[in-house]
Amino acid sequence: MKKAEAAPKRAPFTEAVWRTVRSIPRGEVRTYSQVALYAGRPGAARGVGQQMAMLPTGKEVPWWRVTRAGGVLAPMVAQEQAKRLRAEGVVVEQRGQTFRVKRDEDAAPKARR
Repeated sequence: MKKAEAAPKRAPFTEAVWRTVRSIPRGEVRTYSQVALYAGRPGAARGVGQQMAMLPTGKEVPWWRVTRAGGVLAPMVAQEQAKRLRAEGVVVEQRGQTFRVKRDEDAAPKARR
C-alpha cells in the first residue's frame, strides 16, 4: 500500500508572502517592496515577484492587489489585474500599454518651492 503524499513544504518566505498578500484589504494595493517588508524581508521585492509568479492556480491569494513601484501593474497580467482592481473600486489609469493605480498622493497639489 502506497503512503499518501504530503503537501509539499513551502519555504517560510513563501508562506510569509502569501499571508501578507492575503491581509491586504479589498480595494487597497501594496507594492512588491511593501509586501517584502511586511513579510520580514526588507529589500526582497524581486523575491516577492517570484513568489507571486509561481502562485498555484486556484490558490486563494489576491495577487492582483500587489503592484510594481509607483502603482504600475505587471505587464504580463495588467489587463486582468486592472479588471480585478476596478471591480474592487480601485482607480486604474491606462497610458498606452502601461496601467497604473491612481493613488491619493497623485491628486495632491505639489508643494511650492
